[in-house]
Amino acid sequence: MTGVRRGAGLGRAVVAYVRSAPGTYVWLAILFFTTVALHHMSPEFEKEFLRQRSTNIHELSQNPVRVLITSGMWIDGGHWLPYVAAYSVFHAQVERWVGTARWVVVCVAAHVLATLISELALLRAINDGHAPASAVNTLDIGVSYALAGVMGVLTYRIAAPWKYAYLAVLLAVYTVPLAGGRTFTDVGHALAALIGLACYPLVRDRGSTWKPFRSPAAPSG
Repeated sequence: MTGVRRGAGLGRAVVAYVRSAPGTYVWLAILFFTTVALHHMSPEFEKEFLRQRSTNIHELSQNPVRVLITSGMWIDGGHWLPYVAAYSVFHAQVERWVGTARWVVVCVAAHVLATLISELALLRAINDGHAPASAVNTLDIGVSYALAGVMGVLTYRIAAPWKYAYLAVLLAVYTVPLAGGRTFTDVGHALAALIGLACYPLVRDRGSTWKPFRSPAAPSG
């Protein structure tokens, strides 16, 4: 009976956690169904299907609003479970902390601004002859820019001195790739993380910070 009660308690805790971050888990549900759909496509059809929903230069010049939305509904590669972990650790924490509306603002800002700036940089590279003309159709789809943005803003949720270690790791993850052979997606990820950090005005009034390790209470007397 003890095991049953523990299992029921764990189930209630999971349900409560999911309900506390509805936007995160609705998004994950959408990604689940779109990932299943991709697994039923032929490789040739999948490539063209995703290209039409990609935020590449060609599609942005034709259907900017549509592709900025649809590119966030698909995962290139077809592996959904790692996103469950990443969304639960980062997206859900930010949504629970700042509320769904502000979480959406951070996600949209990171996704849209990082996409547009990185694609403009790629367009300039093409015009200057540093990238091939075919790069206007480069596949650029997925949810990683929004994830980098919420990882950036989550810095302000962590108490010092732990936030500085978190920030150092975050910056290393997204800036080290820029040191050698950077791509426009490397630039986009770094920009998205910085955009998340720039969202501090959205979170500065959201209460106390989280301490990974709490000091034991001082003895009385």
